[in-house]
Amino acid sequence: MKVLIILTSHDKLGDTGKKTGFWLEEFAAPYYVLLDAGAEITLASPAGGQPPLDPQSDVPDAQTEATKRFKKDDAAQRALATTTKLAKIDSNDFDAVFYPGGHGPLWDLAENADSQRIIKECFAAGRPIAAVCHAPAIFKHTKADDEMSLISGRRVTGFSNTEEEAVGLTKVVPFLLEDLLKANGGLYEKGPDWGSYVVVDGNLVTGQNPASSEAAAKALLKLLNRQYD
Repeated sequence: MKVLIILTSHDKLGDTGKKTGFWLEEFAAPYYVLLDAGAEITLASPAGGQPPLDPQSDVPDAQTEATKRFKKDDAAQRALATTTKLAKIDSNDFDAVFYPGGHGPLWDLAENADSQRIIKECFAAGRPIAAVCHAPAIFKHTKADDEMSLISGRRVTGFSNTEEEAVGLTKVVPFLLEDLLKANGGLYEKGPDWGSYVVVDGNLVTGQNPASSEAAAKALLKLLNRQYD
């Protein structure tokens, strides 16, 4: 099975002068869940090359077993440093796609035409799509074949308004993800702040926050295994 992981290329946290990017745990945990299950993984990003790492995800308190493993994994670090440019990706080469979060996707992947193309093609083909934390921002403009919002009438989750308030960024982000998902017709659900919470609706998998990244990857893997049964 071949899985595409798409990361952000955006590194500016609004007008704060601070850096953002992808959240390390939200990449590392799914990467190893899929890798250990035998998946062939390709990494991509809008700009290609090394995606920016959110510095807040690299502090000691944010480390997990997956992030510690990544820091010792030269092959994974080389793969991350050389992501494929998203425009060059043919979705037909993959069985599923996974989007890690971090605040970066709110700015670039939410608007990226190549990402929208890949999502629409995968959705139409019945291939699983997973997004965790802020990454469900990818559904901002995505349409199904009937030109309705792809998530309209579908159960979804993502970083909640109360979690955004807790990190003090409600006035910094270009939009609140929970509000966006609801405005696009998504049937938004959430669990307790900072706890693992994953929603599966058909071939769409969404996770609420960083703690949900491993469970979201396992849910995606379950859908993939069902395809191969």
